[in-house]
Amino acid sequence: MASVQKNGQRYGITEPISLGGPTELDVIKTRALEKYLQDAGLYESNEEAVRREEVLGRLDEIVKTWIKKVSRDKGLSDETLKQVNAKIFTFGSYRLKVHGPGADIDTLCVGPRYATRGNGFFGELHRMLSELPEVTELHSVPDAYVPLMGFKLNGVSIDLLYAKLPLWIIPEDLDLSEDSILQNADEQTVRSLNGCRVTDQIFRLVPNIQSFRTTLRCIRFWAKKRGVYSNVSGFLGGINWALLVARICQLYPNALPNMLVSRFFRVYTQWRWPNPILLCSIDEEGSSLGLQVWDPRRNPKDGLHKMPIITPAYPCMNSSYNVSSSTLRIMTGEFQRGKDVCAAMEANKADQWDTLFETFGFFESYKNYLQINISASNVDDLKKWRGWVESRFRQLTLMIERHTYDKLQCHPHPHGFQDDSRPLQCSLFMGLQRKQGVPEAAGGKPFDIRRTIEEFKNTVYGYMLWIPGMEVSVSHVMRRSIPSFVFPGGARPTRNSKGTWDSKRCSEQRVSSAGSSSTITTSSESKAGKKRKLRDDEKLTGQSRNSKRVAASVHVENGEDGSPNSSAGSICSAPTKDYCTKSESDPFSKDARESHHPIEKIASSRDSSYSRESEEVEDNFGFRNQVVEQVSSKDAFSNGAVEVEELEDVQMQQPVVMHKASVLLRKPIIKLNFTSLSTINAKNLKA
Repeated sequence: MASVQKNGQRYGITEPISLGGPTELDVIKTRALEKYLQDAGLYESNEEAVRREEVLGRLDEIVKTWIKKVSRDKGLSDETLKQVNAKIFTFGSYRLKVHGPGADIDTLCVGPRYATRGNGFFGELHRMLSELPEVTELHSVPDAYVPLMGFKLNGVSIDLLYAKLPLWIIPEDLDLSEDSILQNADEQTVRSLNGCRVTDQIFRLVPNIQSFRTTLRCIRFWAKKRGVYSNVSGFLGGINWALLVARICQLYPNALPNMLVSRFFRVYTQWRWPNPILLCSIDEEGSSLGLQVWDPRRNPKDGLHKMPIITPAYPCMNSSYNVSSSTLRIMTGEFQRGKDVCAAMEANKADQWDTLFETFGFFESYKNYLQINISASNVDDLKKWRGWVESRFRQLTLMIERHTYDKLQCHPHPHGFQDDSRPLQCSLFMGLQRKQGVPEAAGGKPFDIRRTIEEFKNTVYGYMLWIPGMEVSVSHVMRRSIPSFVFPGGARPTRNSKGTWDSKRCSEQRVSSAGSSSTITTSSESKAGKKRKLRDDEKLTGQSRNSKRVAASVHVENGEDGSPNSSAGSICSAPTKDYCTKSESDPFSKDARESHHPIEKIASSRDSSYSRESEEVEDNFGFRNQVVEQVSSKDAFSNGAVEVEELEDVQMQQPVVMHKASVLLRKPIIKLNFTSLSTINAKNLKA
C-alpha cells in the first residue's frame, strides 16, 4: 500500500484496482508512444516555450499598471499606491503542461475589492489593451457563465478571467488553494477561481505527474481525432478529460502511460453512468462557507446529469453538465472502440497507434444531417454571432431529444466550417439517426421537428447584442449533398477508398447481424410470422407504387448480436436514487457481493450511494454504418421545416433464400419526414 501513498495519504476514495508495475515490454511501448506523440507535433519547441513565458511576463506588467491606475482613480493614498497589486495565474492545459504548439493560455487576473469587473476589468483594462499595438483580436464576453476577455498578445492567444477578492491588498505569495480565499466572494469570482484551484488539486491527487501528463496528452489527441473534444457542443473539454485520466492514474498508481491508455478505455467502457467520477470525497461543509456543492440528495437537478465528473476543489461541481444523452452515447461508443483497438494491440504484440488515432469520418457516418448556416454583415459581427450560436448549439441537441422522446439521436460536429467563397458565413453540422432498438410500431411515424427548429432559432435570436445582418438558417441535407468545403482541400473523398478500422468493423457487424437475423427467422417460422411477412411484402409493394412523396429512410443497425452490450453493466450497479434519499455517504466502497471483475470495486457502495438504476448503455451505436446514398434529394428548410422528397435505399445483405429477405427488409429504420411549411400553406390555399 505504500506505493499508493504520498505523505501518508491514499490516492482516490477507493482501493486501487492494481498495484502491478510495468514490465520491460511496457517500458518499450511507452517510449514508442512518447515518440509517436512527438512525431505528431504535440510538443511545442523550446523557442515557443520561451516566447510564452515572455508573453506572460508582459501580461503581468500590464495588469499591474492597470491596477495602479484604478487605485489612483479611486483616490487611494500614495502610501497605499506603493502596495497595490494584481496578480496573474495560469490554469488549464498550460498549467498542466499538456498544451501543444499554438494553444492558447488560460489565465486568471486576481484583483482587490475596489477593482470591479464591470468598470475596472471590462472597462479600463479593456481600453488599455485596445490601445496596445501588440494586442490583436481583442473581444470581451462579459455575460458568459465565466466572464472573460480573449485576445492575442504578441501572437499568443490569451483567455483572461477576473477574480475580485475581498482584500485591499493582493499579496504576491497569494495561495489560491486555501478555501478561505472564497470568503465573501461573488458567484462569478468563485467560478473564475475554480480553474486554478482544480488544477492545483489534480497535482496533489495523482501518483505520478509525468505519467499523468503523457497519458492525458495522448487522450486529448485521441478525443480531438475522434470528434469528442468540445465542451460547448456537449462533449468533454480539457478539464473533463484531465479528471478522467487522473482517476485512472489513481486506480493504477504504478502503471506507465501505455498501460494507462489501455486501462482508460477498459474502465470507462464498463462504467455505468450516471455514477460520478470522484478524485476525492466531496467536501460538503467547505469550511462553513455555505457554497452549493454537487449533491443529488439536496439538489434534484444534479440527479439529472448524464455524465457527472466532479471537480476536486471546493465547491465541488459537475464539470460535464453539458453532456446530453446523444453525446454520452457517442462517447461511450468511442470508449468501446478504443478498448477494442488496445486489445488488438496487446494481442498482436505490436503498436497500432495510427489505428487508435484514426480520424472519425463524420460526413461518411450518417445519411441525414442538419446544416446551420451563420452569417453577418462584417467579420467582427460574424465572430461575435458565431460564438453565440455555437454556445447555443447544444441546446438544439437537447430540444430534439426532448421533443422526440430520445427516439431521434443527434451527433453535433464539435467544430464549425468556413466556406472560402463566402467569407461572411460559416456552418455547423449535426448528424441524425433513429435510436437503436426502437420498434417500428413505436417509432414508425415521421419525426416532425419544425417547431423544434423554430424554438431553437427564437432562442438564438434572443442574443442581447443582436443587430440587423446577423442571420441563422437551418436546412436538412443528405450525405451526398454535403457541401465540399467541409472536406480537406475542398475535395470530397472517394468512399471506401481505404479499409479503415471503422469500415472493417461495420462490415463484420453487418454480416453478424444478418446471420443472427437469418437464424431467428429459420427457427421461429410460424403461421403468424408468415402473415406478418405477407403484410410487409404488401406494404413494400404499396410503397413502391406511391413514389411521388415518401419519407427519407435511414438504416440503423444493432450491435453484433442485435442488442445492447450487457458488459456495460458490470460496474456502477447501485442506484443513484438511494444517494438522493440517504444521508450517509461512502461512495465507491467495496461491494459486499462477490465480483468477477476488479473494476467493480471502484463503483459499488455499501449504502448504494452516488448511483442510479438506469438503462444499459448500448455498446455499438451504429453511427458508422455504411449505406448507399440517395439518387437525388430536395432537402432544404423552408420556414424552419425540412422537405424530403426522395426515398434513400438501404443497403442489405443478399438473402440466401426468399423467406429470409422479408426479415432483412424489416430492419429498424428512421423516417425523417419534415414537410415544408410553405408546401402546407400552398396546399391549404388551393383547397
